[in-house]
Amino acid sequence: MTAGDGVPGVGDAVHDTHRDRFGRVMGHEGPYLQVRPPAGGREWDAEPWQLRLLGQRELLRVLVSEANARSRRRG
Repeated sequence: MTAGDGVPGVGDAVHDTHRDRFGRVMGHEGPYLQVRPPAGGREWDAEPWQLRLLGQRELLRVLVSEANARSRRRG
């Protein structure tokens, strides 16, 4: 997988449209990309065509939502 082929690269923030989950691409194995939740946790495999790159605003919304959820769990 190379830049310019439409496939998200390592470190890209994505929305897995099949699972309706957000994460960051951590790597690839065969035809699959490994994606991890923004706050960390267990990776999952996703097919590249199921992933949509996040824009800056959408990424910020996801990160704030995760931070708020962590705050509620602690408090």
